[in-house]
Amino acid sequence: MMHAKYKLLVFDWDGTLMDSHREIIQCFQSAAKDLNLESPPDEDIRNIIGIGMEEAICALFPAFSSPQLCARFKERYRHYYFHAEKEQSQLYTGVYEMLLSLARHGYFLAVATSKGRRGLNDVLARTELAKIFHTTRCIDEALSKPNPQMLLDILDILGIPANEALMIGDTEYDLQMANNANVDAIGVTCGAHSEDRLWKQQPIACLTETKALYAWLGN
Repeated sequence: MMHAKYKLLVFDWDGTLMDSHREIIQCFQSAAKDLNLESPPDEDIRNIIGIGMEEAICALFPAFSSPQLCARFKERYRHYYFHAEKEQSQLYTGVYEMLLSLARHGYFLAVATSKGRRGLNDVLARTELAKIFHTTRCIDEALSKPNPQMLLDILDILGIPANEALMIGDTEYDLQMANNANVDAIGVTCGAHSEDRLWKQQPIACLTETKALYAWLGN
């Protein structure tokens, strides 16, 4: 049975559905090394997970940021993400089953992510979740979070009003995007940002793990 208020559930991907922060950090640090840049500490990279790649590069390397650096950095990052031998990130425990259950209950499901389209399509295929989402939006199709464009595009595509949608994410950027779109949001503390940091964006709840959303919705 669906929650009386929400018809649409919009999920961030990295840190919300998939435990991918270690992979992202490794790719950032390897790309920096290739370009003879000082490798950012893990915590600095965790801080920018959730925004677009160009915004992240500018934040991590403000003294060196340029269109040329961004292009070279993105090329090296993609090399490590798509081609380097490494352990692939996995969905958080229980997330796959939760999504299937939510779909059976009739919710519209969507993804709003700072991954590129190629990266999202790759993980959707690998996790066999491509068919479960009604629509998805990526960083190369919209402005970076916390701009509300991704979320507004999803609402428009599915024809669902903002007051019937719920955003679920692990970073303040996800929650700020929801606020900017006048959409309710839930923070999950299994990802990049701390619970204190998430509460500052005034979500309606914070959950310790994403699979707890199913029970929170009253199913």
